[in-house]
Amino acid sequence: MCSPGTPVCTGRPGTRPTWVTVFLLYSGWFCLLTKAQMKIPPEVQKWANSLSVELNAVASKYSGAALLQKKLKDVEPIIRIEDVDGTAIVQDFSEEIEKMLGSKMKSVKRLADTAEDADLYHEFNSTLTQFDYFNSMLINTMDEEGNFIELGGEFPLEENEHFNRLQVNTLMSDIQVPTNVYNKPDILNGVYMSEALNDVFISNFQKDPTLTWQYFGSSTGFFRLYPIKWTPDSNGVVAFDCRNRNRYIQAATSPKDIIIVVDVSGSMKGLKLTIAKHTINTILDTLGENDFVNIIAYTDYVRYVEPCFKGTLVQADLDNREHFKLLVEELQVKGEGKVKKAMKESFRVLNEATANGQGSLCNQAIMLITDGAMEDFQSVFEEFNWPDKKVRVFTYLIGRDMTFAESVKWIACNNKYYTHINTLADVQENVMEYLHVLSRPMVINHDHDIIWTEAYMDSVLFNSMAQSLLLMTTVAMPVFSKKKETLSHGILLGVVGTDVPLLEVMMLAPRYKLGAHGYAFLVTNNGYILAHPDLRPLYKDGKKLKPKPNYNSVDLSEAEWEDTEEILRTAMVKGETGTLTIDVRSAVDKGKRPLFLKNDYFYTTINETPFFGMVLTRGHGEYMFFGNVSVEELHDLQQPDLTIADGTYCETDIDPHHRKLSQLQAVVRYLTGKEPDLEDEILLQQTLFDAVVTAPLEAYWTALMLSGNVEDGIETAFLGTRSGLMRVTRYSGIEKRKGNFLTRADKENLFTVDHFPIWYRLAAENKPGQFLYYVPDDDVNKVAVTSVTVTEGKRTAMAGIGVQMSLDLLERKFLATTKQSNETDCSNIEGLCPLSCESVIGRFFGEVDGSVMAQLLKSGLYKVTLYDYQAMCKNSHHHSSGARPLLSPFYGLMAAVKWLFSNLMFLLEFNICGLWHNDYLADHRQKKVESMVPCNTEYPGFIYDSTIRETNSIIKCGRCQMFVLQQVVNSNLVLLVVQADCDCSRQYAPITLTPREVKNATVKCNRMKSQKIRRRPESCHAYHPHENAKDCGGACEISISVALFFLSLVTSLALR
Repeated sequence: MCSPGTPVCTGRPGTRPTWVTVFLLYSGWFCLLTKAQMKIPPEVQKWANSLSVELNAVASKYSGAALLQKKLKDVEPIIRIEDVDGTAIVQDFSEEIEKMLGSKMKSVKRLADTAEDADLYHEFNSTLTQFDYFNSMLINTMDEEGNFIELGGEFPLEENEHFNRLQVNTLMSDIQVPTNVYNKPDILNGVYMSEALNDVFISNFQKDPTLTWQYFGSSTGFFRLYPIKWTPDSNGVVAFDCRNRNRYIQAATSPKDIIIVVDVSGSMKGLKLTIAKHTINTILDTLGENDFVNIIAYTDYVRYVEPCFKGTLVQADLDNREHFKLLVEELQVKGEGKVKKAMKESFRVLNEATANGQGSLCNQAIMLITDGAMEDFQSVFEEFNWPDKKVRVFTYLIGRDMTFAESVKWIACNNKYYTHINTLADVQENVMEYLHVLSRPMVINHDHDIIWTEAYMDSVLFNSMAQSLLLMTTVAMPVFSKKKETLSHGILLGVVGTDVPLLEVMMLAPRYKLGAHGYAFLVTNNGYILAHPDLRPLYKDGKKLKPKPNYNSVDLSEAEWEDTEEILRTAMVKGETGTLTIDVRSAVDKGKRPLFLKNDYFYTTINETPFFGMVLTRGHGEYMFFGNVSVEELHDLQQPDLTIADGTYCETDIDPHHRKLSQLQAVVRYLTGKEPDLEDEILLQQTLFDAVVTAPLEAYWTALMLSGNVEDGIETAFLGTRSGLMRVTRYSGIEKRKGNFLTRADKENLFTVDHFPIWYRLAAENKPGQFLYYVPDDDVNKVAVTSVTVTEGKRTAMAGIGVQMSLDLLERKFLATTKQSNETDCSNIEGLCPLSCESVIGRFFGEVDGSVMAQLLKSGLYKVTLYDYQAMCKNSHHHSSGARPLLSPFYGLMAAVKWLFSNLMFLLEFNICGLWHNDYLADHRQKKVESMVPCNTEYPGFIYDSTIRETNSIIKCGRCQMFVLQQVVNSNLVLLVVQADCDCSRQYAPITLTPREVKNATVKCNRMKSQKIRRRPESCHAYHPHENAKDCGGACEISISVALFFLSLVTSLALR
């Protein structure tokens, strides 16, 4: 309920001046049910009626609504209106998706076959120390003499429309190697072997021009990518490691239950604890939404790092993983380490999960992180894990001390795997080894499971697409060694895959058939959203857009929150086909405008892919109208005032020559027989019909402009149809226009798969012929929109039409109606006379006058509560700086000198690499940090009951404050007159639309640990009898640098 005009008026009853405030409000957002306590002054009624006539005349004249309604009435005999068959649409849509994604899977399968054959015939060359390839960091780089540097040869790049106008090379692939991975013989052999993929990359792209990035991620760490050049981060570091990414992990292993057991006894102080924390975080990074996890810390007793998760496993989605990382940072050391109890607790939790049908019901593992183990464990393993050894135990021995190495290794080698981590630099490579162990059964079976990942962000699209269309998914497949001599070792060569923009999938939806409020959406087997118009993966941090921490673990129940019993979610996750009807409270225009809708949901499953759902809204969403016109009417589609929705009608992405065509150009080429490819013939026929029926509006608007009698402040006339056609005429030049009737989101996504413009959605819910007024996007102009209808029998379809006018024009009309001169005869007028006014523009009325707003609420104002389960709230906490000395060479050097001064002998125990990451070097100064964290909020909305024409009341405050309210008929406006000489602000605080955080620790805990209904992946590879049991890993030795040691020693002695 915003106040577009807040004129402040003075009045004179007798000789004493009295102030009143007159408000013109959008009445569309509140409801009044109150008994009148006094007579409504006749002046207010006259003002409201006069204003109604004035505004309606202006809006009708300059929009041309009456003409369009007449034209639609004229064509009613030749049109037909049909029910929209949601079941048929959802089935057709799912088949289209299945066909399109099937093509991607075939491309990936060709890559996997080629990589395995190339490895089979490749003989490993241990002496290979040099091999020329295109290193993505070095390509096109020359030395001072103008020669290309080693691994940096000429790699032609050119801008490509299909790849978001990035510089690419569609004839070659390049290699990305992380900073911590070097050109060792295994890397060079892998790069040499994978050269065979170049031809397949090119062939795949030729067969399916809609493909985006294709890749091979090697188990040794290098990443072959087509067709883009990889760029480092701002520090010149290539931190990206393909083996850390969910697409690699998910393809390389089956789902898993992981319990991380970490030693926090006194012996783990300093660098050991730092390494242990980094190891935990690295393990967490290898988990995905199909995995389950918990973390136990132990000394002489057992404790869960999150007490809320005690005795259970929680889904390893992004939200939970990030929550664990925060808790791990707070771990402190003390006491003596007794690991036996912790191991028993871990086995108990895993066994109970299996017995209760919870968790992944596939792989199970315990990750033991410790600097030593003195106890006898054999009884624990005999009780819980032998002889089947269903739970794998991975042990990570931290530090240089090898005193307890044998006992720790015995634990792992009798239960699968052991490794030794000396420094932080060792962590990444050693943790990744457990994935290769878990992949052995799948590799030995040679099962190529195709996986689809959860949604992830494509940063290229941050500023160019609707938020819910920024996301990608990846289809991936593992690549195995087929060599017989390595069969029992189960060697994983890597993972191949291709990325699929979810926009491309959603473009297959027949958006125009779904109506103004309808939409399509996709969810994963875990019930998480892949694509949904209410998914908001980004938030604003200052001026920057950032991904929300939980952007890809938003549950369907958090977007479709009216489905309180989760009937829709359960049916979709189970892979069922069906329908469901739900009454929903929706909101448009950033939540300011609530709508009450009745939605029909249609859902089905798509073989080997994520699941799919679709929504139709009752009312205008139920029907479509069709009319036949000849292609000879094509000229009506080529008028200068006409545009059509982008990316909807014709497929322009397949042929590279078509990518620069606009949709309108492509449509014209098709209709004139120049191009055979067409996206939707029914849509094109309807668009052409809409162009013919609305063509007279162009002449009507032009005649008004040429007449020279356009009122100052009338800026734009526009109309839109369900087919995505839009006509716009500018009555005033850009120098006079003060805004745009399209919001930023409207302009970016007009009538697209994700978005019908706000004005069209509001018009659809408005009474035909009655104008609805609103201010778009907090702009300084005002829009009046209405709907026009066409009817056949009992069925009605609609189009939207409107006019943009300045608030100055509205203010002039308003003041001309309400202002009275000082010469006004007040002898026969009760109340305040004469009135003169000044204006204040554009605020929510509850903020302007909380006292009157409170009285309206008290009198029966209908307040609707809406919820946002994807909100971000400020969270103040004290935080130690996480900046590491490595980021500042000077600080690092000084800290190192200080460290050497006090801890010289400590260097003998730990590798020098560990020095740079030691806790002693961290800046522990506490400072208050105000961060943004995910939260749930509720906020108010207000719906006006148009049957209430007038009301008034008295607010008991000082000498009392009176207000009267009068509806401005044939609009969503009301006129509110308030006695202004009685200040009630001290008794009544402003009422705002600010969301309120819903805080409930128990609810949050239950949400994070709940195991909602989910569909587990169909395949599970947890064990194979031919696994090589003797291959249980070993220590990774990294020796101290003697030169660096003596340099540090000399520096230390000099400072003494």
